[in-house]
Amino acid sequence: MQRPAPLDAGGSATASRSVVRVWDVGVRAFHWGLFAAVAVAALTGFVIGRTALAWHLAAGLMVTAAVAWRVVWGLLGPTYARFGSFAYRPADVVAHVRDMLAGRHRRYLGHNPLGAMMVFALLGALTAIVLAGTLALGGMLKQGPLRAFLSYDTGRLALGVHKALAILLLVMVGAHLAGVAFESWRGRENLVGAMLHGDKPRDPPADSRTPVPARPRLAVAIVLAVLLAGGAGIAALADLPAAGVPPAALDPIYAEQCGACHLAFPPSLAPAATWDRILADLQHHFGADATLSAEQVAHLRGWLDASAAGHWDSLPSHLLRVPAADGSLRITDTPGWRRMHRHIPPAVFAAKPVYRRSACEACHEDAESGRFVPQRITMP
Repeated sequence: MQRPAPLDAGGSATASRSVVRVWDVGVRAFHWGLFAAVAVAALTGFVIGRTALAWHLAAGLMVTAAVAWRVVWGLLGPTYARFGSFAYRPADVVAHVRDMLAGRHRRYLGHNPLGAMMVFALLGALTAIVLAGTLALGGMLKQGPLRAFLSYDTGRLALGVHKALAILLLVMVGAHLAGVAFESWRGRENLVGAMLHGDKPRDPPADSRTPVPARPRLAVAIVLAVLLAGGAGIAALADLPAAGVPPAALDPIYAEQCGACHLAFPPSLAPAATWDRILADLQHHFGADATLSAEQVAHLRGWLDASAAGHWDSLPSHLLRVPAADGSLRITDTPGWRRMHRHIPPAVFAAKPVYRRSACEACHEDAESGRFVPQRITMP
């Protein structure tokens, strides 16, 4: 059966047509694109974890672009896409709730008052989540446009806010889906289908809006300009040196003597006290004799003291600066290392190409730099 021709995007009605085009392609693309982006963000954030950070960031960029588009389209789109068509007064919301409780049903072609409140709440929550995530990225991982300005503690606080808002968003999405299901049942109308094809039945009568023409070219131009300008600004800020991350160049003597047997561990992976204890007993260096001259030991002690974890503000330095409770000098015995690797099966460390827990370079492509960014983790 052929579907009746829809009305125009403004929602004008004629007797020969049985459906009204309510949701234009701009609104529908936003809705389903945002749904996909939020799904990827939730999956990578709550289920997969840090190894999927690249996908999580990509989803965040998609959310940012979608929200930017919806804001512009809410000002320049057709009738039912515009914020003005569903900017209800508080009294309207109260009246709508009273009607629901009394079993009265008033049909809306666009968003009803409660649905409109959810739209604005979701846009606000998504904006706050992206901002908190950007703060966390800059402070904790020293990445993104704010990495030159934020401390680890600020980033950690922002991460807590980011997670709390993400949980709130999932609750809001659940409430939104429940509301759609309830209104579809109450009004005997397929609201999900309407968001797929854009059309709603003209009958029974519903509230009407004065048709407003869309300005798609101007909207696209504004969004592209904002995204391009924002991208250029973000790239410029991301090139600034990260706060609390000193240059990663190793001392030549340290690189030569320590790197001859194993990875020359970045000094940021242990506090100065740990390095001092290691240098104090090089004859029994984890089962080997690594004796150096007194001059070399003095030189290395000065360099390690000045470059140890306490002088860094990165995630690895904060995790590993707390020594093992039993006094062990091994990085792999620290509570921070154990917490970060608790989900990795012991067999991974025993097999090729790892063989030992201290072989950081087997999984972390940037182990020599001391950064250990999640995007450069390759699990064997």
